[in-house]
Amino acid sequence: MSSTAPSKRQKTPGERRNARLAIICVAIFVGMVGAAYAAVPLYKMFCQVTGFDGTVRKASAAPNRILARKVNVRFDANVRTLPWTFTAEQVSQDVQLGATGLAFFKVTNRGDKPMTGRASYNVVPEQAGPYFQKLECFCFSNQTIQPGQTVEFPVVYFVDPAYADDAETKGKDEITLSYTFFPAVEDGSAKKEVAATTPRIVQPLGGTPPRGL
Repeated sequence: MSSTAPSKRQKTPGERRNARLAIICVAIFVGMVGAAYAAVPLYKMFCQVTGFDGTVRKASAAPNRILARKVNVRFDANVRTLPWTFTAEQVSQDVQLGATGLAFFKVTNRGDKPMTGRASYNVVPEQAGPYFQKLECFCFSNQTIQPGQTVEFPVVYFVDPAYADDAETKGKDEITLSYTFFPAVEDGSAKKEVAATTPRIVQPLGGTPPRGL
């Protein structure tokens, strides 16, 4: 007497549609989660490239022309949830469009342990964002300050001569460059970032100054 194995039941068209719908839903969910994690760095990259929302751009070289028109650049320094004193060493500077400016900022760690911070930045008015560019800045990497240590950071910048040709910047002869230091987000790796600028130890708060960055 022979026996035959039961045949595998074929899925109905409705079941196949439901299975495809489930796969599509899972794919959409995974894509949305990935997009949420990527949104912040992508938005930051977009702002740095375009100057959108008053974000200062990073430049690789200074302009090849300098105009007679000047703008007054004011400097603002702030700290969030760090026991640091952060100040600009100059209130403002008058610079010609296309000319390179040099400004200095000073940071003191008033805490009792080394702390790492990173500075965010923007300019006002927002229309100046695409034209205000930096060649050198402490904001390009994390900065670790030892307890009681005071360091000085330079910023090399310029305002693109095209600022004079934009109808939206007409009559806007004052630009405020603002920095805010936040605690740096550690990625858990042992690799240390190389600072984009070389800070200078200004003074210790008592005792021998610790080794600089």
